[in-house]
Amino acid sequence: MSRTSVQRMNATTISELTRENGWAPLRAHLGAGAFGINAYTKNADEQVVGEHKEEASGHEELYLVLAGRAKFTVDGEERDAPVGTAVLVPSGTTRSADALEDGTTILVVGGRPGAVFRPRAWETNAVIFPMFGEGKIEEAREILSGVVDRYEDGESIEYNLACCDARLGDVEQAFEHLERSLAGRPDLVELARGDDDLAALHDDPRFDDLVGAAATPG
Repeated sequence: MSRTSVQRMNATTISELTRENGWAPLRAHLGAGAFGINAYTKNADEQVVGEHKEEASGHEELYLVLAGRAKFTVDGEERDAPVGTAVLVPSGTTRSADALEDGTTILVVGGRPGAVFRPRAWETNAVIFPMFGEGKIEEAREILSGVVDRYEDGESIEYNLACCDARLGDVEQAFEHLERSLAGRPDLVELARGDDDLAALHDDPRFDDLVGAAATPG
């Protein structure tokens, strides 16, 4: 009689991963590479899933209510969602979810249909944004430097690296990261123009040249 043994079990619980903002970064913690997966926990009258469309990512998303009760709004249509409710939403469709009970937890699984999954940069940016506010700029730069090539939308990582370098006085490196960022994401130009994190670059003629060139359609 043959027996199948589990060589490696990578396991955790949502509760031990959940941060102060309610996010449990399951994909990053477990190292899932085939799909995106995260969980969010909020109390009554708080928004569990912010309104968005997933247009840039092309991801369809499956939402599963694990605890509590939620109200989903998808393209204006509302649905009461007790425990066990599953909601599948395609890319380009506006969706949001509000908690109706304390401790409402929603599991979110996403990916682009028919395509190889690559994670998105928001999961690292969500970690480093609070660090900016706390003045932990060197620590933030170290984290960002380690994931530059990890994401399919790495331009925002490059942008935040530019912010780190500018705040740390490394102007040349800041310009290199900013140039790569704006080349792929010209929509970041307006943010760059007034971003206090890039203040060290604002008086350099290269800054005006860069944001001006990026703002002009090619």
